[in-house]
Amino acid sequence: MDPITFQKLRDIEARSGEVETKMSDPDIARDPSAFQLLARESKEIAPIVERYRIYKGTLGELTKVQEMLKAESDAEMREMFHEELRALEGRRDALEIEIPLLLIPKDPNDEKNVLLEIRAGTGGEEAALFAGDIFRMYSRFAERERWKVDIISITRAGQGGIKEVIALVEGERVYSKLRYESGVHRVQRVPSTESSGRIHTSAITVAVLPEAEEVDIKIEAKDLRIDTFCSSGPGGQSVNTTYSAVRITHLPTNTVVSCQDEKSQIKNREKGMKVLRARLYEVALAEQQSQIASDRKSQVGSGDRSEKIRTYNFQQARVTDHRIGLTLHRLQEILDGDLGEIVNSLMAHSQAEKLKDSHPGAAEPRQKAG
Repeated sequence: MDPITFQKLRDIEARSGEVETKMSDPDIARDPSAFQLLARESKEIAPIVERYRIYKGTLGELTKVQEMLKAESDAEMREMFHEELRALEGRRDALEIEIPLLLIPKDPNDEKNVLLEIRAGTGGEEAALFAGDIFRMYSRFAERERWKVDIISITRAGQGGIKEVIALVEGERVYSKLRYESGVHRVQRVPSTESSGRIHTSAITVAVLPEAEEVDIKIEAKDLRIDTFCSSGPGGQSVNTTYSAVRITHLPTNTVVSCQDEKSQIKNREKGMKVLRARLYEVALAEQQSQIASDRKSQVGSGDRSEKIRTYNFQQARVTDHRIGLTLHRLQEILDGDLGEIVNSLMAHSQAEKLKDSHPGAAEPRQKAG
């Protein structure tokens, strides 16, 4: 392992000792917020310290076995030492791959819930049908991950399609797994309305926004205009005659959010504020990332909603993610929510890129002697 990584590990191990000492301080123990911050830091660095200590121990064992091998003349004992060396070298090599990945800075948004926005794009009715397919795909994936999906607003089209849907997805590490889904998703298939069997190409846009808390985005009451109106669409008298729908306008940015999914005006307002905070947070994040040139290198694609990221080809039962060149020939399984391989591949690619950016050469495999 290179000296830079070793020094980082030594610093983290020293910091771990400092954190443990502070957590045992009676003054800190009486301050819940300070203790909580230290406990969180301890939890984050504990896996790194643990693997570093195992790594140091492995290097020490390697040195001892090598010395014993040099001094041994018995052929049977030498073979035994060679076997032990191979096992220790395998453990060392595995740790040299694992530890740098643990050192990659974690995105503070990884643990957040997300606002998932899906909109039909080019392709008319066929795009709306595909938007419905993709929303179902994410809903099924959420079921597999034991996440909760709460629809905030939805505009339906004919034949069961969706023009637009905004949903809150809540659960463990939602943003870390869905963050790379933002962009244009393209479908190639023969629409049910096509009599000649001609393949059509349609597209939808997906946006994945980390849910913003009030501490992330502070919104002043004076900057808001809130209008109420009667809900439209199916639902009976209460939908059409009660002023339960809410439109929130953020005046400084002219960002407008509408919510009418709930019969309660209060609930619609709460949901609308979630969407507004997430959109303003997205803008703030984009501005921050544009100022950090190296950050863009570590992303899988730009995350821009106008970027074509994936194609779903029904004729060939094929799904292709254009950013990492991944092609899978099991389209129906993926549409049924089996997104694990795609999500894991995107996360692994992002980690590898971040590792190269943080320390060029760190991810290169060890060259074997001879």
